[in-house]
Amino acid sequence: MHIVVQTPSSPSSSLASDNTGIGGGFTSTRFVLVEPSHPGNVGAAARALKTMGFSRLVLVSPRVTDVKNDPEAIAMASGADDVLASAHIVPTLADALSGAQWSLALTARSREYGPPQLAPRAAATQAREHAAHGDIALVFGNERTGLSNEDVERCSALAHIPANPAYSSLNLSQAIQVLAYELRMAYLVDGDGQAASGGAGVLAASDEIERMYVHLENALIALEFLDPGNPKKLMSRLRRLFARSGLEREEVNIVRGIAKHILLKAKGRDADER
Repeated sequence: MHIVVQTPSSPSSSLASDNTGIGGGFTSTRFVLVEPSHPGNVGAAARALKTMGFSRLVLVSPRVTDVKNDPEAIAMASGADDVLASAHIVPTLADALSGAQWSLALTARSREYGPPQLAPRAAATQAREHAAHGDIALVFGNERTGLSNEDVERCSALAHIPANPAYSSLNLSQAIQVLAYELRMAYLVDGDGQAASGGAGVLAASDEIERMYVHLENALIALEFLDPGNPKKLMSRLRRLFARSGLEREEVNIVRGIAKHILLKAKGRDADER
């Protein structure tokens, strides 16, 4: 028996979205699958998205290169062929997050380091707030190994589905379905589809934040505060610190301005020593 869920008409699935209000949360939300192994799971993911009104699927280096045309993927999409066919395939997670102002990593296990961890419903509430300002992304890992620590640290927040501890195994598409449902409920809170204005500035995109981290790391090395040969967890802790704040573009520029002046001072000091 098939359960029929009425959903909004399918929007464009381009990586850039002009629809930034809460009513546009369905079109400004990307679901990113990192290195999916099984074509059937990709098709099932497309179906999970469409039943909840989403359509933007991004695949990072899938094991089957032509997965969108794989018979198993098409069969498991079961009517969501349009979502599957319009999926974007990119080589890296950085490409998948390009232009996204907030991102959520889904993980089956707790992490000592990384961004703040949220339950799915709390994560959906935050996603709703950020979707009012631009593109957001939900990031899911490989079926066998999940997300790497490096992938998790690229994201703004972390979510964990509190399943039965005696049997917590969730299929990839099932995890996507849970988050897609929570997002749908969060996005439909306001009947008029209007976002409340919090007076916040423009949030920084993922690639802008990554460039800030590189700039800051170079400055800390120049200060000899960070030893590149023995960095320990300094940058991981700083990423966690900044992830909690929800960086705005102007704040990123301030941090980069500080890093720039540190590097200039360090360069002048080295010249004087010579």
